[in-house]
Amino acid sequence: MRILLSNDDGYHAPGLAVLEKIAAELSDDVWIVAPAEEQSGTGRSLTLTRPLRVRQFAERRYAVAGTPTDAVMIALAELMSDGPPDLILSGVNRGGNLAEDVMYSGTVSAAMEGALAGIRSVALSQRYGAVEPGDDVSFAAAEEWGARVLRPLLDHDWPARTMVNVNFPSPDAGAVKGVKVVPQGLRDYGRVRFDPRTDPRGYPYYWLALGSIAPPCDDGTDLPTVADGHVTVTPLHLDLTHHASLPALEALYRG
Repeated sequence: MRILLSNDDGYHAPGLAVLEKIAAELSDDVWIVAPAEEQSGTGRSLTLTRPLRVRQFAERRYAVAGTPTDAVMIALAELMSDGPPDLILSGVNRGGNLAEDVMYSGTVSAAMEGALAGIRSVALSQRYGAVEPGDDVSFAAAEEWGARVLRPLLDHDWPARTMVNVNFPSPDAGAVKGVKVVPQGLRDYGRVRFDPRTDPRGYPYYWLALGSIAPPCDDGTDLPTVADGHVTVTPLHLDLTHHASLPALEALYRG
């Protein structure tokens, strides 16, 4: 089985090294094509107005000066032109990708690009606690449970244009309690705010500073489930159509 790894934290991110260990438990044909620098929050953006540069570090190991979507696209179109991967894994992200995070996440977007190409794709993210600042994030749950979560998916008959979003609980939740398949949740971020600052030359700029987040209610979605210490598995699809609204909208234009 040929596996492609990517992420949004960058080629040198600790989580990508963790993902490589996980992939090694599944195959010895593992490729890495990841952004050269951190691309968190870039979503499904593409590089259209500047050259896309690729640096090779070793055999089957590449860094791309672009977004996660760029990395997967150029991997499939150029770097792996002798044969596409059977599986694409994106992550392991530093921080969870839960609820509406999936709309902004570069980690999820790399997997979405794989799904768009008809390749089984999984995004993996490691939630961390408030006592883990900077790079001091423990990936212990992802290391222990990564291959265990992925193996059942390998022989699963995936619907077209779908992907799977996996989140591992933080050490704050205690020992991992198991795996649960749950739907995507929705947070209440409250009022989004920006922190105004001034640069050394006296010019103003802003830093996105989200307001307080209401604790997740126990609605059976990914948010409370991962907070309770479970690994969450959530199927996602690329079709954003709200099918329930189609009949009512069609009625507006009849005649």
